[in-house]
Amino acid sequence: MDYLSAIWRFFTKIKLGIVLLVSIGTTSIIGTIIPQNEGPSEYINSFGGFLYTFLKVLDVFDMYHSWWFRFLIVMLTLNLVVCSIDRLKSTWKIIFVKNPNFSVSRFRNIDEKKEFTNKTSSEKLFTDCFSVVTKGYSYKRFEKTEKGFYIFAEKGRWTRIGVYIVHFSIVLLLMGSLVVSIFGFEGYANIPEGGSIDSIQSKDENRILPLDFTIRCDKFNVSFYDSGSPKEYRSTLSVLESGRISFKKDIIVNDPLRFKGINVFQSSYGRMSPEKVKLKISSKDSGKEYFEEILIGHSIDLPENMGTFKIVSYNESADYNGNVLGEAFTGLLTVNTQQPVEILLPVKFSGFDSMRKGKQIFSIIGYEDRYYTGLEITKTPGVWVVYSGFIMLLVGCYVTFFMSHIMLFVEIAGSGPGSKIVISAVMDKNKLGVKKMIDKVFKQISLNASENPAN
Repeated sequence: MDYLSAIWRFFTKIKLGIVLLVSIGTTSIIGTIIPQNEGPSEYINSFGGFLYTFLKVLDVFDMYHSWWFRFLIVMLTLNLVVCSIDRLKSTWKIIFVKNPNFSVSRFRNIDEKKEFTNKTSSEKLFTDCFSVVTKGYSYKRFEKTEKGFYIFAEKGRWTRIGVYIVHFSIVLLLMGSLVVSIFGFEGYANIPEGGSIDSIQSKDENRILPLDFTIRCDKFNVSFYDSGSPKEYRSTLSVLESGRISFKKDIIVNDPLRFKGINVFQSSYGRMSPEKVKLKISSKDSGKEYFEEILIGHSIDLPENMGTFKIVSYNESADYNGNVLGEAFTGLLTVNTQQPVEILLPVKFSGFDSMRKGKQIFSIIGYEDRYYTGLEITKTPGVWVVYSGFIMLLVGCYVTFFMSHIMLFVEIAGSGPGSKIVISAVMDKNKLGVKKMIDKVFKQISLNASENPAN
């Protein structure tokens, strides 16, 4: 049908491919300049409300998942496929023909050729040199002419498909990226030691992504250099399905857990508020010291009827009258029916509460560090398609640029004891290598003739 033919011709145009490549390249540059998947407030501060709304409608802030970027990828893929099929017809005839068309005059009129004479007769020279000239060639033939013989040899027809291997590899790369864009995701989750999750926060959109299984952090360890910077942090993770452990692994940076197409990377960690602390209570009336372990948020009864005490909060960097005290806990002391008294308990300054001049002095003598593990969780279903495309791209480039379709022609003519020899060749690539190949064949023929001189 005419309209189908018009569509086919539209996708065979090289100009279409150029326009699509320029469009994808330009939008990719824009996607690099404009940060992707940031919060709305950051974009509003940078672009203003009106421009933010306009760019949001165009999906510029998440352009690699936008419908129009995917449309460009599909169009470029169709352009490559149709162009390759359209041009493969003529190439196919060259590669798989049993008896290729051969024109003696074509090789006789080639500028790049070598002519010389030899005292050996044409019949003797042909017998001695045929195996030498055709060695390593897949197709060979010879024919007798009015004045002698010619030998035609050919190899590497299949190398003409190198460009199609490159095209197919690009199609795989495009399709792989499209599959990742549509079906893949990237998110993150923070799991406290002993905790678990069955969903993650998406990076590209403000939404929660459910998982088909549960990830539990059984243990988290972090080691530090003498300077205090982290040396290594390691998470022991268990994957649970229907309440049962299906997989378990320790992960560190660059050594993720992989399970059913999901990749779990160790990306960060952080400290959490302690669950309980060890408390020392000194009584001024009796001079005795008491030691208690208290859960944060829970009250305890103090000895000697001193009332009740509760730890209400934890602060990594407490401040007192403009002075930074470091880690500190805040407690509430309640004595009888009096108003509760808020007490600040810095970890590094055990005698800090003595300044309050109360009947009891509280101090923190220890607590157990608690951490959460920060995980980056991704799904890249098309990654093996991308890897395959990359490998094929390397193979296709090697075939295209370093391998050639070679046709060699050697004509031997002579009516007496001497013979005239003409050597010419054609290569579809590496034109500079033609002269070297002709020189090599010349040396082989000359050497063979000298070792088997005419009687």
